[in-house]
Amino acid sequence: MAQLQLQRPIAFFDLETTGVDAAKDRIVEIAVIKLIPDGSRHSWVKRINPEMPIPAESSAIHGIYDADIADAPTFKDIAHELKQFLHNCDLGGYNSNKFDIPALAEAFLRVNIPVDFKTRKLVDVQQVFFKKEARTLSAAYSFYCNKDLINAHSAEADVIATIDVLEAQLDKYADLGKDVNALHDFTGGDDFVDYARRMVLKNGVPVFNFGKYKGQAVEDVFRKEPQYYDWMMNADFALHTKQMISEILNKMLLKNK
Repeated sequence: MAQLQLQRPIAFFDLETTGVDAAKDRIVEIAVIKLIPDGSRHSWVKRINPEMPIPAESSAIHGIYDADIADAPTFKDIAHELKQFLHNCDLGGYNSNKFDIPALAEAFLRVNIPVDFKTRKLVDVQQVFFKKEARTLSAAYSFYCNKDLINAHSAEADVIATIDVLEAQLDKYADLGKDVNALHDFTGGDDFVDYARRMVLKNGVPVFNFGKYKGQAVEDVFRKEPQYYDWMMNADFALHTKQMISEILNKMLLKNK
């Protein structure tokens, strides 16, 4: 079995949520398994009260209902404990770059706790799978591990399956490399400006990654259409997206003084 080469801990995690919109929906369960360079593992699993009703269609997927989390702590209650557990860890998951990391960052921002995941290496096991084979997590587990994924959409079961899949991928693909830096580069963790990836870096310059200005430099858009910034700040974008466009605008204004 191939071993992931670690310079520092990496925390693989999975979120179960009220829906699939990282900006609007709330976490109802989080599971983290932290891999330590000495080979040990530490787990942290919590049910969380989302402070909103869980839609029936979401409960049907992950099996968590309002009654199950009625007495659970809120995210604010556990946020500092979770931040400490993730301290100095790189981050990994399945579809984590596109959903779990943006949703987790949004949850921290809602309770006014700053986090900077850009200083971490990000390993999205789904991207390895999609670039090599293109399947779902259950199919990946079957394909790489020759097992059926029991309790899919239980956060802890999904995290365990994700780590198993990555270990099998390291065995199967010699060109992946065995360290977190190589996996981070392969899974495309460096090109985003905001966690929701509304903006990405192109030759080191933030450009929009959506809408009518897709591919255009953010500063150029704000210069020719300042009201676009106001529209974004008043629209239903993620808090981190709004934070980053504000930083870009402020830097732009300082340069023009």
